[in-house]
Amino acid sequence: MKLKLSVLSFFVAFVGILSFIFLVVAIGTDFWYIIDASKLEIKNNISETMSSHSGLWRMCKFKDKCSPLINPFWHGNLNFTDPQKQLLTLVTLTGISIYIAYSAAAFNYALFSLGSAILSEIDIRFGWSLALAWISFITEVLTGMAFLLAARVTGLKRTRDQVI
Repeated sequence: MKLKLSVLSFFVAFVGILSFIFLVVAIGTDFWYIIDASKLEIKNNISETMSSHSGLWRMCKFKDKCSPLINPFWHGNLNFTDPQKQLLTLVTLTGISIYIAYSAAAFNYALFSLGSAILSEIDIRFGWSLALAWISFITEVLTGMAFLLAARVTGLKRTRDQVI
């Protein structure tokens, strides 16, 4: 059975839409980064929860309310010129790079000062929101490649038909 181009296009479009939905869910949820300190809380008889999960926009303690990390819409509708947008992008990327370097340095300092014994009681991992973002990225790339292949096949078919 030969696969028709229209069926392939419909399937690829469906996967592309599903990928976009995965990305929207990943961006909107708060399970990108999970810190589970329940073993430490039980071991040291700590009543306040130290465990948390965070997303791109807010951080949540497991038994408490969530607090925003940043609010990117606090100014309302601002109009930026193109050079301002490019500068803002550059500043954002620089800030992310500094944050990653600072996080690595803070973790190394915590290992040095606290020792690895206390950190063995804390489980730090990435959550399902990040997994959805990666799935979305991979399916978007595959969708794009499939559409490019379909366009190539269609172009070759038209060229062959024009020659005849």
